[in-house]
Amino acid sequence: MDRREETIRLWFDMWLQKNDLGILKIFSENAIYTESWGPEYHGATKIKLWFDEWNTRGTVLQWDIKQYFHKENQTIVEWYFKNTMNNGKAEAFDGVSLIEWTPEDRIRSLKEFGCNTSNYDPYQHGSIPQFKEEAAMWF
Repeated sequence: MDRREETIRLWFDMWLQKNDLGILKIFSENAIYTESWGPEYHGATKIKLWFDEWNTRGTVLQWDIKQYFHKENQTIVEWYFKNTMNNGKAEAFDGVSLIEWTPEDRIRSLKEFGCNTSNYDPYQHGSIPQFKEEAAMWF
């Protein structure tokens, strides 16, 4: 499990450093990466292309790991993520990644799931829900 956790930490650190420290080594050649809002990248080469291109448009400011769960060839990692884009847009949200490993402990599949951090109780003032008047996050 330590090796898998080290691989995940390395992946997050690459984003924080804006530096490819071995994408083609940690993802299997035919890996599939699915972002929480829809884009999907097929193959380690395409994942590297996305990483390199995205880092020309934005910066990951924070990507904190909260906890890991391991079961056989799968890991779930819970995290907090914060970024800013060159156009001034900033995002922050909680999330989890569901990771499937190859027998060689390379990432075969990674699916991200996001969760808004602006939580509230819509029933705080009674039995009729009162929802915030704001656009929903993209995930």
